[in-house]
Amino acid sequence: MNALAILNLASVGGFGLILSARFCDIRWTWQKKLFMAGSMSLIMLLQGIILFYADLHTAKRLYPLVTHIPLTIALCILSKEFLWPLIAVLTAYLCCQLRRWLALLAISIFSGGELMQDAVELIATLPLLLLLLRVIAPSVRSISHCTTAEKQRLGLVPLLYYGYDYLTIFYADLLSERNQAVAEFMPFVCSAAYLIFALRISEGERIRMHLQQTQETLNLQITQAVREIGILRQSQEQSKAYRHDLRHHMLYLLSCIENEQPAQAQAYIKEICAKIEAATVTVFCENEATNLIFSAFFERAKKHGIAFNIKAVIPNNIPIAESDWCVLLSNALENALHACQELAKKGLPGSINVSAFEKNNKLFLQVANSCENNIAFSHGIPVTDNPGHGIGVHSICAIMEQYGGIYSFCAKDGQFIFRMSV
Repeated sequence: MNALAILNLASVGGFGLILSARFCDIRWTWQKKLFMAGSMSLIMLLQGIILFYADLHTAKRLYPLVTHIPLTIALCILSKEFLWPLIAVLTAYLCCQLRRWLALLAISIFSGGELMQDAVELIATLPLLLLLLRVIAPSVRSISHCTTAEKQRLGLVPLLYYGYDYLTIFYADLLSERNQAVAEFMPFVCSAAYLIFALRISEGERIRMHLQQTQETLNLQITQAVREIGILRQSQEQSKAYRHDLRHHMLYLLSCIENEQPAQAQAYIKEICAKIEAATVTVFCENEATNLIFSAFFERAKKHGIAFNIKAVIPNNIPIAESDWCVLLSNALENALHACQELAKKGLPGSINVSAFEKNNKLFLQVANSCENNIAFSHGIPVTDNPGHGIGVHSICAIMEQYGGIYSFCAKDGQFIFRMSV
């Protein structure tokens, strides 16, 4: 075996070792770097010893034992996991075939031989390694944080190619027997992988579109909530203005009495009372935004003959942004009101009971409402097949998860109960 072939074999060994290590998401301290450098040196030494005492074909047959298995063990020790280091080694082996293909392409164009193949592979090693480290390695490392199922799917193609390469070339030499099934195996794997990839992309796009629609709906809810709060605040300011102008109203009424115009005075009093009543915001607690929302839903429940009982002790400063709190509270009350309205359509009574308070910088809320007994749950979350419904629950869950809060939904004895703390 010539020196160029030995140098090429050493270069592909270093190529695979470095690439495997960089495909793993390892925090490289100087101790880990030293351990990896020692492991790589030991592996290269074993390769050299086998190459010295045996021929090239034997060295390639023993390559998994002296290189891939020790490398996988070393990466498992450094990363403290098993599956991903194995996938990283298999993926690096797959990338090594890029060198081989470039060399075979050069041979087919320039009618070269084994010497040209070794030379082209050796020349392509460093540029290809730098390209893969810069462009591909970060993406591969990011996939290491996926679920186990995703990792298994990603590692399937490199695993199949690894087995195919060794079984058909180094061990059984099946390709030379011109077995059609063996020759078409990797094209079959590529086709199957493409179809699976297309299905996964389609499913991911469907989920993305659903999330986008949900986000748009939530944005509309936030906009609507902000608009309603703005209107209620304007009404509150108008009520304050009426109270401020009380002296002028009294002077006008006094003038009507002095001029013996009682009917005009009565009409004026009724007009002012109606305006003040429409603009009144009931004070349930110290928190202004909470009062505005409670007042709005209290009036809506009153119009539908639904009992609405509120017990709230909430300060101005709460551990959740006002916009998120308004969306969460509005959705919880909207769902409760909708359930009671459905009962009212059937001639059944309905009620809503709200309890909210803040303690030790924790905000607690419970909304209990009358409901029917056919509510379906999935993983503790109420679900529905009615189009346009269920988004409020997803909004509540999203906000609670954003703040790391605790929440639950349950239905028993004709009551639907939502509880949360954040």
